[in-house]
Amino acid sequence: MNDRLKTIVDLEKYPIYDLNSPIIKNLIKKCKKELDQFSCSTIPNFILPKSLEIMNLELKKQLNEVYMSKESINAYLYAKDDPTLAKDHPKRIFMSRYNGYLNSDCFKEDSEMKYLYETDELLKFISECLGVSPIFRWADPLACHAYNVMKPDGILPWHFDSCEFTLSLMIQKPEKGGIFEYCPDIRGPGNENFEEVKKVLNGDRKRVKQLKLEPGDLQIFKGRFTLHRVTKVEGQNSRYMCIPAYVLDPYRVNTPEHSKAIYGKVLPIHIERNKARTDGLTD
Repeated sequence: MNDRLKTIVDLEKYPIYDLNSPIIKNLIKKCKKELDQFSCSTIPNFILPKSLEIMNLELKKQLNEVYMSKESINAYLYAKDDPTLAKDHPKRIFMSRYNGYLNSDCFKEDSEMKYLYETDELLKFISECLGVSPIFRWADPLACHAYNVMKPDGILPWHFDSCEFTLSLMIQKPEKGGIFEYCPDIRGPGNENFEEVKKVLNGDRKRVKQLKLEPGDLQIFKGRFTLHRVTKVEGQNSRYMCIPAYVLDPYRVNTPEHSKAIYGKVLPIHIERNKARTDGLTD
């Protein structure tokens, strides 16, 4: 058993180091069923309270390094309009975004969250829950395990992720609002399903589901295929979430445009690897 891992994850309840454990086999079965059905699964109290305190503190010590931004974006995280498309096309529907990130390259070497993300135990466990192998840690040095910071009045509108699979670890919840909403598997490889996406963007809530996370909970999520958002944060407390990410293609990173807008800078790797996506979806 990994000595440090047992101080981060509740291994007594969730022995993820042993995939043959009856407890873990049952948990994997539950998670896979939920992911297949809803594109989302939650494991409560995955992180130990003491480790949660450490993660919260390590973020708060670096809040001055968080890149906060406000902009109007579409569901594909682009701010630029395309007048060649119909006026009601989803790519021409723009929504307000106000949030920020402590980029992954800002994390200290001994960071609790960085350590957890880099363990093979977590990678293999998530792969089993998804029923997908191999999956890879995201090669994007800014986004692979960033902290998402939403201050009061912060909002993250309807969007798709650039990576296939995202974990969400609630570090600090707001007093009110900041609710995660999602539309499971609304698009898939080679099928943007623009008409259904447009309905949601225009207020249709037939597909919309809500998920309320508590500090320490782990959410596994198919973010590239599922339209999702976080409602406005209300009250005095900020919402802190860590979002480790996994991908099918170990080469892929964010586009330069996304990296600049969301994480505040572009690195050489974003330019070198700026290629069309093999799944045929807008990124």
